[in-house]
Amino acid sequence: MTTTHRFDTLAVHAGYEPDPATGAVMPPIHLATTFAQQGPGVHRGFEYARTDNPTRRLLERCLADLEGARFGLCFSSGCAALATVLHTLGPGDHVVCGDDVYGGTHRLLRRVMEPLGVGADFVDLTEPRRLREAMTPRTKMVWIESPTNPLLKVLDIAALAEIAHAAGARLGVDNTFATPALQRPLELGADLVLHSTTKYLNGHSDVVGGFVATNDEALAERLRFLQNAIGAVPSPFDCFLVLRGVRTLPVRMRRHCESATQLALWLAAHPAVERVHYPGLPSHPGHALACRQMRAPGGMISFVVRGGLPAARALLESTRLFTCAESLGGVESLIESPPLMTHGSIPAAERERVGIVDGLVRVSVGLEDVDDLRDDLAHALEVTSRGAR
Repeated sequence: MTTTHRFDTLAVHAGYEPDPATGAVMPPIHLATTFAQQGPGVHRGFEYARTDNPTRRLLERCLADLEGARFGLCFSSGCAALATVLHTLGPGDHVVCGDDVYGGTHRLLRRVMEPLGVGADFVDLTEPRRLREAMTPRTKMVWIESPTNPLLKVLDIAALAEIAHAAGARLGVDNTFATPALQRPLELGADLVLHSTTKYLNGHSDVVGGFVATNDEALAERLRFLQNAIGAVPSPFDCFLVLRGVRTLPVRMRRHCESATQLALWLAAHPAVERVHYPGLPSHPGHALACRQMRAPGGMISFVVRGGLPAARALLESTRLFTCAESLGGVESLIESPPLMTHGSIPAAERERVGIVDGLVRVSVGLEDVDDLRDDLAHALEVTSRGAR
């Protein structure tokens, strides 16, 4: 499937043509762990399923096409994908990371890579000049999310790429929140893009996976070696589920964005809400950049409820449609407390410095009727307000 097709068409067709033998319009699931060889070391393109698998290869081609990339690699989780990327670094190397990132990213850098000799500094990169100030001669990678998790900051990918490249460093972008339906970082100058396919790409909360894409052939070759050597690869059935989910990605993302925009506007006017973080709001500091860099503002919202942690806890215990759970990007709406859940592994002082305050709540807006979702939040906020009084 050529990448010249428009995105909605790519989502349906990228990576796969109907099977020539049977005409199947969905790919078969190849569960084999090993493949017969015509002679010692002579195979038909596959030898062992950790190294490569037909179903995984289809997904890698599909997602690479969606990101406009030459190369794509799938992993058993988003964390496995990032851990593999970080293993392209060595002792003495340095990473500049955005200060507002998924708790698992922070944990990997601080508690896994730093003991191995890879240093990291977490910097607010909403002003690109701060990256230039944070770079050292040892900096080999800049790692960002945009929009960020959980504060929905929007970072200037093109400007950060220019600064990173001038210093001889690579820029990696976690594109999980935006998806390639809304943003393609490689087109903005990033060297690699990462996804937790668990989230929007799969979209049904029934698989865990990760993905990395790049246009750099040498980097892709190194990552392919590490993918095989480390072995954190997804099962064929997991790959099939993501392939299935991707086919509806564009229509799902349109609905996520439409409903999230309506809910963010409503939350911003609610007396029990102190502030709302959502790039689609004109009041958001990154709104203008989001309009230039993204096709739509996404389906994630975070907001601060008045009354701190007790109020946030009461809110999460009072919703009926919004399920209190970690993760995001599924058809169902989820609600969580970053300080207690997804970002609980970050020390409290560091969370507070970044702005992950005790009253912060993050919601993943699903595909339910937006009026029902608004009614659910209204009920929960009323319960919370009564408790505060």
